[in-house]
Amino acid sequence: MTQRTATVSRDTKETQITVSVNLDGKGELNCETGIHFLDHMLDQVARHGLIDLDIKAVGDLHIDAHHTVEDLGITLGQAFAQAIGDKRGIYRYGHAYVPLDEALSRVVVDFSGRPGLFMNVEFTRGSLGQLDTQLFWEFFQGFVNHAQVTLHIDNLKGFNAHHQAETIFKAFGRALRMATAEDPRMAGQMPSTKGSL
Repeated sequence: MTQRTATVSRDTKETQITVSVNLDGKGELNCETGIHFLDHMLDQVARHGLIDLDIKAVGDLHIDAHHTVEDLGITLGQAFAQAIGDKRGIYRYGHAYVPLDEALSRVVVDFSGRPGLFMNVEFTRGSLGQLDTQLFWEFFQGFVNHAQVTLHIDNLKGFNAHHQAETIFKAFGRALRMATAEDPRMAGQMPSTKGSL
């Protein structure tokens, strides 16, 4: 496979965001979003997905975090779409179950070319740090729409909201790692009977 990297910038009246991604990285994160809990979650994606991420985000946080979180999901999705290319030779599907103490989450992803988010999570708190837990849905919705993936997220158990979120993002990273990995048996073939994704 050729090097699978991409850099995407998004510049609006609400946010200025640049995301660089290396799908075959070492799990390194360089991240400044102004939202510390979100930085912590993105670190989980990088580390457990073995994806290198370089993220710079400036947003209208004096209003709230909504625009920054949503636009970051969009920009990250665009970067993934560019880095993954035509998807020849990848596994395409990825899944992971991740526990953290009492919490357990499952994430399943399909690089199908069809965006869809199916998220079944009832957070036990409304915010984590300065981050509204409703905004996780906005982040993943932005990602799936622009990465063109189908994504199922289920928090199966947990009463600590920090643990709920962390298991979701760790499982998301592991599922991405599995789905984007090179499948030696595919040898550059398209992982679809249609011949394209």
